[in-house]
Amino acid sequence: VPTRRELEPLREKLVRGLELSSEVVDFVSGLDFPDQEMPYEFVSVAHPTEYPILGDRVVSDRGLDIDASDFLKHFEEHHVEHSTALHARLLERGEYLVGPLARYSLFAERLSPSAAAAAKKAGLGPTCHNPFKSIVVRAVEVVHAFETAISIIEGYEQPDRPDVPIEVRAGVGHGVTEAPRGLLYHRYEIDDAGLITDAIITPPTSQNQATIEHDLYHYVERHLDLDDDELRRRAEVTIRNHDPCISCATHFLDLTVDRS
Repeated sequence: VPTRRELEPLREKLVRGLELSSEVVDFVSGLDFPDQEMPYEFVSVAHPTEYPILGDRVVSDRGLDIDASDFLKHFEEHHVEHSTALHARLLERGEYLVGPLARYSLFAERLSPSAAAAAKKAGLGPTCHNPFKSIVVRAVEVVHAFETAISIIEGYEQPDRPDVPIEVRAGVGHGVTEAPRGLLYHRYEIDDAGLITDAIITPPTSQNQATIEHDLYHYVERHLDLDDDELRRRAEVTIRNHDPCISCATHFLDLTVDRS
Protein backbone atom coordinates (compact mmCIF):
# COMPACT_ATOMS: atom_id res chain seq x y z
CA VAL A 1 0.00 0.00 0.00
CA PRO A 2 1.21 3.55 -0.60
CA THR A 3 2.55 5.66 2.23
CA ARG A 4 1.21 9.12 3.02
CA ARG A 5 4.48 10.55 1.72
CA GLU A 6 4.07 8.73 -1.61
CA LEU A 7 0.56 10.09 -2.04
CA GLU A 8 1.38 13.69 -1.17
CA PRO A 9 2.85 14.60 -4.63
CA LEU A 10 -0.55 13.80 -6.15
CA ARG A 11 -2.23 16.46 -4.07
CA GLU A 12 -0.83 19.40 -6.06
CA LYS A 13 -2.09 17.86 -9.31
CA LEU A 14 -5.49 17.22 -7.77
CA VAL A 15 -5.75 20.80 -6.54
CA ARG A 16 -5.04 22.01 -10.07
CA GLY A 17 -7.58 19.53 -11.39
CA LEU A 18 -10.15 20.92 -8.98
CA GLU A 19 -9.54 24.43 -10.32
CA LEU A 20 -9.81 23.31 -13.94
CA SER A 21 -12.92 21.21 -13.36
CA SER A 22 -14.66 24.21 -11.80
CA GLU A 23 -13.85 26.17 -14.96
CA VAL A 24 -15.37 23.36 -17.03
CA VAL A 25 -18.63 23.68 -15.07
CA ASP A 26 -18.65 27.42 -15.83
CA PHE A 27 -18.15 26.70 -19.53
CA VAL A 28 -20.71 23.93 -20.04
CA SER A 29 -23.36 25.69 -17.95
CA GLY A 30 -23.19 28.56 -20.44
CA LEU A 31 -24.15 26.37 -23.40
CA ASP A 32 -27.58 26.66 -25.03
CA PHE A 33 -29.84 23.86 -23.81
CA PRO A 34 -33.21 22.86 -25.27
CA ASP A 35 -36.12 23.23 -22.89
CA GLN A 36 -37.06 19.60 -22.28
CA GLU A 37 -38.14 18.46 -18.83
CA MET A 38 -38.84 14.73 -18.61
CA PRO A 39 -40.83 12.88 -15.89
CA TYR A 40 -38.11 10.36 -15.08
CA GLU A 41 -38.11 7.91 -12.20
CA PHE A 42 -34.57 8.33 -10.91
CA VAL A 43 -32.78 5.20 -9.65
CA SER A 44 -29.38 5.15 -7.96
CA VAL A 45 -27.11 3.26 -5.61
CA ALA A 46 -27.43 4.56 -2.06
CA HIS A 47 -24.62 4.92 0.48
CA PRO A 48 -25.45 5.63 4.14
CA THR A 49 -23.64 8.98 4.19
CA GLU A 50 -21.79 9.69 0.92
CA TYR A 51 -22.64 10.82 -2.60
CA PRO A 52 -23.28 7.53 -4.41
CA ILE A 53 -20.34 5.69 -5.93
CA LEU A 54 -20.36 2.58 -3.76
CA GLY A 55 -23.23 1.27 -1.67
CA ASP A 56 -25.36 -1.74 -0.87
CA ARG A 57 -28.86 -0.38 -1.49
CA VAL A 58 -30.82 0.80 -4.54
CA VAL A 59 -33.31 3.65 -4.21
CA SER A 60 -35.59 5.77 -6.40
CA ASP A 61 -37.44 9.05 -6.04
CA ARG A 62 -40.73 7.15 -6.07
CA GLY A 63 -40.23 5.10 -2.96
CA LEU A 64 -38.02 2.20 -4.01
CA ASP A 65 -35.51 1.27 -1.29
CA ILE A 66 -34.07 -2.25 -1.58
CA ASP A 67 -30.96 -4.22 -0.74
CA ALA A 68 -28.69 -5.01 -3.68
CA SER A 69 -29.53 -8.71 -3.25
CA ASP A 70 -33.18 -7.94 -4.10
CA PHE A 71 -32.38 -6.23 -7.41
CA LEU A 72 -33.72 -9.02 -9.61
CA LYS A 73 -36.98 -9.06 -7.67
CA HIS A 74 -37.71 -5.51 -8.86
CA PHE A 75 -35.84 -5.10 -12.16
CA GLU A 76 -35.63 -7.21 -15.30
CA GLU A 77 -34.00 -7.08 -18.72
CA HIS A 78 -36.14 -8.10 -21.68
CA HIS A 79 -36.09 -8.26 -25.47
CA VAL A 80 -38.13 -5.91 -27.65
CA GLU A 81 -39.05 -6.60 -31.26
CA HIS A 82 -37.41 -3.54 -32.81
CA SER A 83 -33.98 -3.80 -31.15
CA THR A 84 -31.08 -6.18 -30.56
CA ALA A 85 -30.27 -4.30 -27.34
CA LEU A 86 -31.74 -5.52 -24.08
CA HIS A 87 -34.15 -3.15 -22.35
CA ALA A 88 -34.55 -3.03 -18.57
CA ARG A 89 -37.63 -2.06 -16.62
CA LEU A 90 -38.90 -1.75 -13.10
CA LEU A 91 -41.42 -4.54 -12.68
CA GLU A 92 -43.73 -2.21 -10.79
CA ARG A 93 -43.65 0.81 -13.11
CA GLY A 94 -41.67 0.32 -16.32
CA GLU A 95 -38.87 2.55 -17.64
CA TYR A 96 -36.55 4.53 -15.37
CA LEU A 97 -33.28 6.49 -15.52
CA VAL A 98 -29.87 5.85 -13.98
CA GLY A 99 -26.81 8.08 -14.25
CA PRO A 100 -25.76 11.61 -13.29
CA LEU A 101 -29.25 13.13 -13.28
CA ALA A 102 -30.45 10.36 -10.96
CA ARG A 103 -27.48 10.60 -8.59
CA TYR A 104 -27.70 14.38 -8.43
CA SER A 105 -31.47 14.56 -8.02
CA LEU A 106 -31.45 11.98 -5.23
CA PHE A 107 -28.30 13.04 -3.37
CA ALA A 108 -27.31 16.60 -4.33
CA GLU A 109 -27.08 17.54 -0.66
CA ARG A 110 -24.12 15.14 -0.31
CA LEU A 111 -21.91 16.83 -2.89
CA SER A 112 -18.57 18.17 -1.70
CA PRO A 113 -18.55 21.90 -0.82
CA SER A 114 -16.89 22.97 -4.09
CA ALA A 115 -19.21 20.77 -6.16
CA ALA A 116 -22.28 22.12 -4.38
CA ALA A 117 -21.08 25.68 -4.99
CA ALA A 118 -20.42 24.89 -8.65
CA ALA A 119 -23.90 23.41 -9.05
CA LYS A 120 -25.49 26.50 -7.52
CA LYS A 121 -23.42 28.82 -9.72
CA ALA A 122 -24.42 26.76 -12.77
CA GLY A 123 -28.09 27.32 -11.97
CA LEU A 124 -28.93 23.73 -11.06
CA GLY A 125 -31.77 23.31 -8.61
CA PRO A 126 -32.21 20.49 -6.11
CA THR A 127 -33.15 18.18 -9.00
CA CYS A 128 -32.57 18.19 -12.76
CA HIS A 129 -35.00 16.62 -15.25
CA ASN A 130 -33.54 18.14 -18.43
CA PRO A 131 -31.47 15.41 -20.15
CA PHE A 132 -29.54 18.00 -22.17
CA LYS A 133 -28.14 19.40 -18.91
CA SER A 134 -26.62 16.05 -17.97
CA ILE A 135 -23.29 17.44 -19.18
CA VAL A 136 -23.51 20.12 -16.48
CA VAL A 137 -24.21 17.55 -13.78
CA ARG A 138 -21.36 15.36 -15.05
CA ALA A 139 -19.00 18.33 -14.79
CA VAL A 140 -20.20 19.03 -11.24
CA GLU A 141 -19.49 15.39 -10.37
CA VAL A 142 -15.92 15.78 -11.67
CA VAL A 143 -15.47 18.67 -9.22
CA HIS A 144 -16.81 16.39 -6.49
CA ALA A 145 -14.36 13.64 -7.50
CA PHE A 146 -11.32 15.93 -7.37
CA GLU A 147 -12.27 17.39 -4.00
CA THR A 148 -13.02 13.94 -2.59
CA ALA A 149 -9.65 12.64 -3.81
CA ILE A 150 -7.92 15.53 -2.05
CA SER A 151 -9.76 14.79 1.19
CA ILE A 152 -8.81 11.10 0.95
CA ILE A 153 -5.12 12.01 0.77
CA GLU A 154 -5.43 14.53 3.58
CA GLY A 155 -7.11 11.99 5.84
CA TYR A 156 -5.12 8.95 4.72
CA GLU A 157 -3.85 6.49 7.29
CA GLN A 158 -1.74 3.64 5.98
CA PRO A 159 -3.43 0.27 6.66
CA ASP A 160 -1.56 -2.68 8.13
CA ARG A 161 -1.97 -4.78 4.97
CA PRO A 162 -3.02 -4.18 1.34
CA ASP A 163 -5.71 -6.86 1.20
CA VAL A 164 -8.54 -8.41 3.17
CA PRO A 165 -8.11 -12.09 4.07
CA ILE A 166 -10.87 -14.34 2.72
CA GLU A 167 -11.91 -17.96 3.02
CA VAL A 168 -12.99 -19.50 -0.29
CA ARG A 169 -16.44 -21.07 -0.11
CA ALA A 170 -19.48 -21.56 -2.31
CA GLY A 171 -22.13 -18.87 -2.37
CA VAL A 172 -24.00 -16.18 -4.26
CA GLY A 173 -22.93 -12.54 -4.12
CA HIS A 174 -24.64 -9.35 -5.26
CA GLY A 175 -23.11 -5.92 -5.75
CA VAL A 176 -24.06 -2.48 -7.04
CA THR A 177 -21.88 0.47 -7.91
CA GLU A 178 -22.18 3.71 -9.85
CA ALA A 179 -20.29 3.90 -13.12
CA PRO A 180 -20.20 7.40 -14.63
CA ARG A 181 -23.15 6.51 -16.88
CA GLY A 182 -25.17 4.93 -14.06
CA LEU A 183 -25.97 2.01 -11.80
CA LEU A 184 -24.20 -1.29 -12.47
CA TYR A 185 -25.52 -4.52 -10.94
CA HIS A 186 -23.49 -7.74 -10.61
CA ARG A 187 -24.58 -11.17 -9.37
CA TYR A 188 -22.11 -14.05 -9.16
CA GLU A 189 -22.56 -17.67 -8.11
CA ILE A 190 -19.31 -19.25 -6.89
CA ASP A 191 -18.47 -22.91 -6.25
CA ASP A 192 -16.33 -24.47 -3.51
CA ALA A 193 -13.16 -23.83 -5.52
CA GLY A 194 -13.93 -20.12 -5.80
CA LEU A 195 -14.80 -20.35 -9.51
CA ILE A 196 -17.71 -18.41 -10.99
CA THR A 197 -20.39 -20.81 -12.25
CA ASP A 198 -23.07 -18.24 -13.12
CA ALA A 199 -23.03 -14.49 -13.63
CA ILE A 200 -25.57 -11.74 -14.29
CA ILE A 201 -24.42 -8.22 -15.14
CA THR A 202 -26.96 -5.46 -15.73
CA PRO A 203 -25.16 -2.40 -17.14
CA PRO A 204 -26.49 1.16 -17.11
CA THR A 205 -27.03 1.34 -20.87
CA SER A 206 -29.61 -1.45 -20.92
CA GLN A 207 -31.31 0.16 -17.94
CA ASN A 208 -31.54 3.48 -19.79
CA GLN A 209 -32.34 2.07 -23.24
CA ALA A 210 -36.13 2.46 -23.03
CA THR A 211 -35.80 5.95 -21.56
CA ILE A 212 -33.37 6.99 -24.31
CA GLU A 213 -35.89 5.86 -26.93
CA HIS A 214 -38.69 7.72 -25.13
CA ASP A 215 -36.58 10.90 -25.05
CA LEU A 216 -35.88 10.50 -28.77
CA TYR A 217 -39.55 10.08 -29.69
CA HIS A 218 -40.50 13.07 -27.55
CA TYR A 219 -37.86 15.35 -29.05
CA VAL A 220 -38.41 14.38 -32.69
CA GLU A 221 -42.19 14.77 -32.47
CA ARG A 222 -41.74 18.35 -31.24
CA HIS A 223 -39.17 19.34 -33.88
CA LEU A 224 -40.42 18.01 -37.20
CA ASP A 225 -40.10 21.56 -38.55
CA LEU A 226 -36.30 21.11 -38.71
CA ASP A 227 -34.64 19.92 -41.91
CA ASP A 228 -33.43 16.32 -41.96
CA ASP A 229 -29.75 17.06 -41.31
CA GLU A 230 -30.41 19.27 -38.30
CA LEU A 231 -33.03 16.89 -36.94
CA ARG A 232 -30.55 14.02 -37.23
CA ARG A 233 -27.87 16.02 -35.43
CA ARG A 234 -30.17 16.91 -32.57
CA ALA A 235 -31.47 13.34 -32.34
CA GLU A 236 -27.87 12.16 -31.96
CA VAL A 237 -27.37 14.68 -29.16
CA THR A 238 -30.55 13.41 -27.50
CA ILE A 239 -29.09 9.90 -27.45
CA ARG A 240 -25.64 11.00 -26.31
CA ASN A 241 -27.16 12.85 -23.36
CA HIS A 242 -27.20 9.50 -21.57
CA ASP A 243 -23.73 8.34 -22.68
CA PRO A 244 -24.86 4.89 -23.89
CA CYS A 245 -22.07 2.35 -24.40
CA ILE A 246 -23.32 1.61 -27.90
CA SER A 247 -21.86 3.00 -31.10
CA CYS A 248 -21.69 6.77 -30.71
CA ALA A 249 -19.38 7.64 -33.57
CA THR A 250 -20.09 10.72 -35.68
CA HIS A 251 -23.10 10.33 -37.98
CA PHE A 252 -24.17 7.08 -36.31
CA LEU A 253 -27.92 7.60 -36.73
CA ASP A 254 -29.87 6.57 -39.83
CA LEU A 255 -32.91 8.85 -40.00
CA THR A 256 -35.93 8.51 -42.26
CA VAL A 257 -38.54 11.23 -41.79
CA ASP A 258 -42.20 10.90 -42.76
CA ARG A 259 -43.85 14.25 -42.12
CA SER A 260 -47.21 13.18 -43.53
